[in-house]
Amino acid sequence: MPFSIYSACTTVTWLKPVGDAETDIRFMEHALKLARRAGEEGEVPVGALIVRDGNIIGEGWNRPIAEHDPTGHAEIRALRDASRRVGNYRLSGTTLYVTLEPCPMCAGAMVHARIARVVFGAADPRTGAAGSVFNLLQSEQLNHRAAITAGILAEESGDLLRRFFRSRR
Repeated sequence: MPFSIYSACTTVTWLKPVGDAETDIRFMEHALKLARRAGEEGEVPVGALIVRDGNIIGEGWNRPIAEHDPTGHAEIRALRDASRRVGNYRLSGTTLYVTLEPCPMCAGAMVHARIARVVFGAADPRTGAAGSVFNLLQSEQLNHRAAITAGILAEESGDLLRRFFRSRR
């Protein structure tokens, strides 16, 4: 059953599920493990992985602080890992799982990599670029669009982020 979210730019319809719901949950659980690793390292707890044909080909977790790198987001690190492993920056036919809705930088990188589908947990009402603030992943103005499945283990993803930020205050 489709559900919609209103953003400042448009109404975005995410069809759930585009893939197999059990598979999405299994891979999102793995992304949550990666997010916990980021949190243990003092980073914002976001984890991401890239899957092709049922196999994980790339993983990443937030490390911008440790690496002194503003691009050190989980998604970017997963894209880099997958690209190295397959020997190509084009990642057609893949699904990227991430615990938090991608920011504009990460969504743009996903478009360039030709990610086929993005699955995320918690929405990001401040910087979300997959429907919450705007939707780069499905923009008619760009040369590639990705399918989006939102809200997979959203409560668990959101709780992890809330606990992390509560502990910092």
